[in-house]
Amino acid sequence: MNQHPPTHVGRALTVVLGALPFTVITLLVFQDWPPLRRWDESVAARAAEYGQTHPNVVDVWEVIGAITTPWVCRGVILAVAIYLWHRRARLLTVWLIVSAGAELGLVQAVKHIFDRARPAQMLGEADGWAFVSGHATAAFVMAGALGVVLPSVRGWRRRFRLLVALPTIAVVWFASVDRIVLNVHWVSDVLGAWALGLAVLTATSIGFGLRPGLRRRRRRTPADESGAAEAPRAAVIVNPIKVGDGVAFRRKVNRALAVRGFEDPLWLETREDDAGNAMAKLAIENESDLVLVAGGDGTVRVVCAALSHTGIPVGVIPAGTGNLLARNLHIPLDLDDALERILDGRDRRIDLVKVSGDGLDTDRFAVMAGLGLDAAIITGAPPILKAQLGWTAYVVSAAKNINHPSVKVRIVLDDDEPLERRVRTVVIGNVGMLQANIPLLPDARPDDGLIDVVIIAPRRVTQWPLVFWRVMTRTKRTEMYLERFTGRKVEVTAAVDVQRQLDGDGIGPGRTLTAEVDPGSLVVRVPKRR
Repeated sequence: MNQHPPTHVGRALTVVLGALPFTVITLLVFQDWPPLRRWDESVAARAAEYGQTHPNVVDVWEVIGAITTPWVCRGVILAVAIYLWHRRARLLTVWLIVSAGAELGLVQAVKHIFDRARPAQMLGEADGWAFVSGHATAAFVMAGALGVVLPSVRGWRRRFRLLVALPTIAVVWFASVDRIVLNVHWVSDVLGAWALGLAVLTATSIGFGLRPGLRRRRRRTPADESGAAEAPRAAVIVNPIKVGDGVAFRRKVNRALAVRGFEDPLWLETREDDAGNAMAKLAIENESDLVLVAGGDGTVRVVCAALSHTGIPVGVIPAGTGNLLARNLHIPLDLDDALERILDGRDRRIDLVKVSGDGLDTDRFAVMAGLGLDAAIITGAPPILKAQLGWTAYVVSAAKNINHPSVKVRIVLDDDEPLERRVRTVVIGNVGMLQANIPLLPDARPDDGLIDVVIIAPRRVTQWPLVFWRVMTRTKRTEMYLERFTGRKVEVTAAVDVQRQLDGDGIGPGRTLTAEVDPGSLVVRVPKRR
């Protein structure tokens, strides 16, 4: 779903249109419009007659009314707001609280302003004035609020959205029909409640800049045709699961791009079945001058692979668990700082690495590929822990896989003689730094036209501390349990199926990985040298 900042006139017009239904219904009610009055009286008479002959049904609806009270709906909104605050979706949290507060205040104000009496033959207990129904208004605002939240936070799956949306719609229906069946509200009271809820949601959404809109296509102007410079175009590819507060993120990016003279950006969200390939192709078709990608290492890898050899600069906004490419390109992990440094940065050509293997299509990676223990650690890291702990979830997985069995491999570098080793893991790197600034491949550079290989082969668990010490001290001495090599192409063949990974994403077990450098194939936007 794309978004662009509406004009002040557009904002005002949207608020007016949102309030129009409530205004019309209120005028019809208090101008005593005959068709509406007759409808109200007819439904109320039938409800009273039916309730007197079916007391058991009335008891059921009284229970429903007790469950769907306004404070229950407001409690749901508060619970969702607490969840959003925990997920650092601050903008949506405040919007939810403001919307609930506006609903509460406006319902009470409208009731006291119009002083409309309830139907004479009420079947349930109710205090105060009739217009508007507080139950119906609160339920409508709750359902509408969740309708905004569900698409905006953490990329919840569509099936899960449906499981939440259907019950909330049912709550609106039951809360509204209950008021009519118990004859404590006129039909027009419920219609007015829905219209008031719509007005509240429209006004608060516009006030917080939550109105979604389609991207406006830029039309050529006479100034363009006369040779004046066109505003640069940007595309933003986002993995919504990795970006917590999607609305606030979009506002920041839109504002930062607008300040630097960009057109309204093309917003593209990845899907469960496509980590960014189709989105990158749309960015190319858009003739983008810059592509920003916000997601995990997997999303970044797919987008970079699709944009290789296009010359379109890619700006990596850290938003995932590892953020390895961003770390190795010295891009800050703070969102605001990263955005500023990228947009004010410079273009740099770096290598990608073409990779293939049994059961794999030819692909590219920007960071590292691995076979053995490192892939098992990545595959074994629970998604819940990754979401809660970040890259430290890999530490937990590493502890579980510390006794991962060694495997016999055959390694061929360029045209050299094959090497045979029994290893725990083989890592092929385009860059060298892991999380926590661990220099696994200290000599690796993303633009040197080479790939670096490290073989890690401790025979016993007790040798792991020494391996770690050698890595952290950047020891270049070759030992039987830690070897490093450099070349342009490497072929690794294992004796049995083992786990494999590309840029932090497990790609399933197999026996082979073949990697070959693709020099200078990608342009990335990096911070300027200081």
